[in-house]
Amino acid sequence: MLVAAAALTALVAAAGLFAGSRDVPAADVWTALIAPGDTLSDDALIVRLVRVPRAVLGLVVGVCLGVAGTLMQGLTRNPLAEPGILGVNAGAGAAVVAAMVWLDARQPIAHLGAAFLGAGIATILVYLLGGLGRRRGDPIRLVLAGAGLGVVFAALTRVLLLSAPQDVYDSYRVWATGSLQGRGWDVVAVTAAVAGLGLAVAWLLAPQLNAVSLGDELGRALGVNRALVWGIAGAALFALAGAATAAAGPIAFIGLAAPNVARLLVGPDHRWLVPTAAVAAALLVTAADVVGRVIAPPGEVEVGVMAAFLGAPVFIALVRRRRMAVL
Repeated sequence: MLVAAAALTALVAAAGLFAGSRDVPAADVWTALIAPGDTLSDDALIVRLVRVPRAVLGLVVGVCLGVAGTLMQGLTRNPLAEPGILGVNAGAGAAVVAAMVWLDARQPIAHLGAAFLGAGIATILVYLLGGLGRRRGDPIRLVLAGAGLGVVFAALTRVLLLSAPQDVYDSYRVWATGSLQGRGWDVVAVTAAVAGLGLAVAWLLAPQLNAVSLGDELGRALGVNRALVWGIAGAALFALAGAATAAAGPIAFIGLAAPNVARLLVGPDHRWLVPTAAVAAALLVTAADVVGRVIAPPGEVEVGVMAAFLGAPVFIALVRRRRMAVL
């Protein structure tokens, strides 16, 4: 199942090299992948400099969202949990708006740095307000702290936008819908590094996450330190969600749907659930991006919008056909 999903994801990503407002022949796509840069045609340059980084970024952002959602649902034992409820997206969004208003930051790499900073501040505040040291990482306190901070950051974002020039508001509106457009290899490299590290941490923590999913008493009986697991997994979760939000803007629903789809396919064992959710999320993000590029030519529909349109009906159908797995 995992190999089949990975193969399908690779095919969809390859199809993204052909999709766009400009039709590119298959020969130019192949040339763009193997030929030296000084011999490329205009079409081949479009593929190499624009579509290849975009396809890779879609895969990487999907991995970040899928693994972050899996960690969130495993830690809270709630199949409806997703990274946004911990305030990471809201913190990153507020930092991006502040960078646009105060520093005139308009480039994607500048948004990446600002969003990482905002996600980091949100992480620290959630852990401080959630009382990690006093109640050994109580997930309810952390979720409540994240939800409250999310409201505060959202209000701060609105205040900043009220006094911002129109061009800043337009830039934020594009970023807030979730988009892979215009990102270069510099953004891809940073996001891929975080995705690889987060995926490795999540998979190494899979046995502990399985024990945590059994409940507090059984987890302690199995020798699991819940506070330590929450600390390590929570740091990976915030890094993954922050990286995805920084690179592509807030893309909703993927972190919720992918782990549930993976759980229906391979069961609750996190050793299989983590990689399957990563592949499923990468497939959802990539498919949403490809469909968004061909559905409304010569323009495009942003990936964050298409992810909701494509993923929500599939998720609802799965839940109606088969009872959602309870953690």
